[in-house]
Amino acid sequence: MVGHLNSDHPADLLVGPDTGDDAAVWRIDAVRALVSTADFITPVVDDARTWGRVAAANSVSDIYAMGGRPLFALNLVGWNVDELPTELLGEVLAGGQDIATQAGFVIAGGHTIDDPEPKYGMAVTGEVHPDRILTNSGLRVGQDIVLTKPLGIGVLTTAIKAGLATPEQADAAVASMVRLNDVASRVALAAGATGCTDVTGFGLVGHLGRMALESHVSVTVEFGAVPFLPGAADLAAEGMVPGGSRRNLAWALEFVDPGDHDDVHQLLVADAQTSGGLVFGVDPSETAGVLRELAATGHLAAHVGTVTAGDPGIRLR
Repeated sequence: MVGHLNSDHPADLLVGPDTGDDAAVWRIDAVRALVSTADFITPVVDDARTWGRVAAANSVSDIYAMGGRPLFALNLVGWNVDELPTELLGEVLAGGQDIATQAGFVIAGGHTIDDPEPKYGMAVTGEVHPDRILTNSGLRVGQDIVLTKPLGIGVLTTAIKAGLATPEQADAAVASMVRLNDVASRVALAAGATGCTDVTGFGLVGHLGRMALESHVSVTVEFGAVPFLPGAADLAAEGMVPGGSRRNLAWALEFVDPGDHDDVHQLLVADAQTSGGLVFGVDPSETAGVLRELAATGHLAAHVGTVTAGDPGIRLR
């Protein structure tokens, strides 16, 4: 949501178009606006410091999805003080600091509660130019759709927990989750993107589908163009699919036409991601340059679809 900072009219803070799933924007002046978001997750890997890095990268992602720059954050922690040592929590927080240092923002403090199940994340505040906010209602007819990270995190983390992922598959999943979306955000802005979101818990079809609905456009997704992490498709075919992905698909079928794609393909594009990439629309004249720049910075990005006029939603082809 977008609002204006005005101490005389606090009720007017949250007005205007929705900018993202868990974020709000307050205009300060003609060239500055504050962005605020919060997120936390349960462990997705065994190593505490790695989990901290993944959770922090996931938490800051909404700032980048709106075209913003993070300024500072507060740690959000749920910790089982009776069963988990504080030294382990120190490792988690060190992982969060790793990401903060890499991204250039300050961790200004935080809050911890006693919780039977450990959780970690951040409340992040950033800044963005009010006229350059990327929104989930900004897709335009004729644009190409670019995805900046491969899918399959939900499948692979499920396989990791079951002991069925190879070390190479696990390493690829972690590398994807800890990659920040800062470069992808700058590339999207430079290419003139207007609509953008990050791909997280609701999967590609959930988040992109919401963009299509909010933008009143139809999006065709070419399944063969969608990148997946190594082993994700095979593991999904073997049943390594998290419950969240199945719920995503059941919900998304209200606005997704799956065509003749089977259940495994549908579940793969509905796969629940942790710290996934950005998905945004750009003019076709910009697509090749965007993909070159993302590839040069180590991203496994792809042109995965197109935006057309028609009934709002997604068509899988």
